[in-house]
Amino acid sequence: MRELLAEAVTAGQVDGLHAAVVVRGGQTLLEHYGTGVDFSWEHSLGPVGFGPTTLHDLRSVSKSVTCLLYGIALGDGLVPAPAEPLLGGFPEYPDLAADPDRARLTVEHALTMSLGLEWREDIPYDSPANGEIAMELAPDRYRFVLERPVVGPPGESWVYCGGATALLGKLIADGAGQPLPAYGRKKLFAPIGVEQFQWMEGDDGVASPSSGLRLSPRSLARIGELVLANGAWGGRQIVPASWINDMLQPRLPTTWNAEYGYHWYLETFAGHRMALAMGNGGQRVMVLPDLDLVVAVTAGNYDDPEQWRTPVAVMEQVVLPGLAAS
Repeated sequence: MRELLAEAVTAGQVDGLHAAVVVRGGQTLLEHYGTGVDFSWEHSLGPVGFGPTTLHDLRSVSKSVTCLLYGIALGDGLVPAPAEPLLGGFPEYPDLAADPDRARLTVEHALTMSLGLEWREDIPYDSPANGEIAMELAPDRYRFVLERPVVGPPGESWVYCGGATALLGKLIADGAGQPLPAYGRKKLFAPIGVEQFQWMEGDDGVASPSSGLRLSPRSLARIGELVLANGAWGGRQIVPASWINDMLQPRLPTTWNAEYGYHWYLETFAGHRMALAMGNGGQRVMVLPDLDLVVAVTAGNYDDPEQWRTPVAVMEQVVLPGLAAS
């Protein structure tokens, strides 16, 4: 597999690749670390020599990790169930709850990004017209999300929405009575042996559930292994198995050929069912249950419309051929 990766690098098929970790059946088959420019959100960190413990921007992979934390908090009885009214968790906005179009919103509509509210993230992230950037600039990010104009019935259409994840993060933090990173460290990261992470904060000092997480490639792979094991780790149930099952049920089609569950994408890749967490730049956690396989990729192709090519090439040119030859 290492030779195949070297060939792919030489052929320019994995441009921008920073790291790749491949784990099958609990055994690490490949670890690759390169060099490249990384960012901490919009701030360039310059050229970085990546290694097993180097933290990397995960961007929207953060959303999928937040969803795991929601499942843990639900198992702890700290957050409302998916079928419960979303605005019930935001009593500070009685005027919004009095709107019948908004009162019918449920937590599941946030989990599936189907709120039926106006939201645009297909605009560059350096523009205040982008929904997530506008949310960060708003005096109250949660009101900003919940008072967006109603454009359709909830639950019908998937629209990519970092605001939905912000709402979930607020429900977790309020229910746990502590910031999201503190709850994450105690209930998710420490139990799976992740000692180092960073969860970046907005100007209001609140960690961003939608894009702020930084993990090492090995830690990223552990997230995938946890999902592959139905939420269990080292003989302990970290995430309720029922939540993993619910999370990975296809619920709505995306704008390409994937399905969306609860903050995880679901695809068929080369004939194999795959659960996928992904973030801007080529960040990926790919879980293929029938192969007992997890592939974690970090890359630096931020805002590149062709950013998907590098993680796909890692799978097509390196991992699957390597497994076939073994």
